[in-house]
Amino acid sequence: MPGTHISQVELTHISRHGFLLLLADEELFLPFAEFPWFRSATIDQLSQVKWPAENHLYWPLLDIDLAVESVRNPSALPLVAAV
Repeated sequence: MPGTHISQVELTHISRHGFLLLLADEELFLPFAEFPWFRSATIDQLSQVKWPAENHLYWPLLDIDLAVESVRNPSALPLVAAV
């Protein structure tokens, strides 16, 4: 695995529709309709997001891994998960 990514990821907003992450200088919206397993997560669980590699996000308290590209373009990389 490459070295640790030094840029920061930050949870910036939560609404009933989804949440926003600030990933370096890019803001990404994760709608609950596209990422339903986050719907019941607490603020603490959502805010404990890690960015260990350029294309990898990880929520350790939820044991969820996502490719950054799947957030940028969910229709190109459909996710398969049980809700």
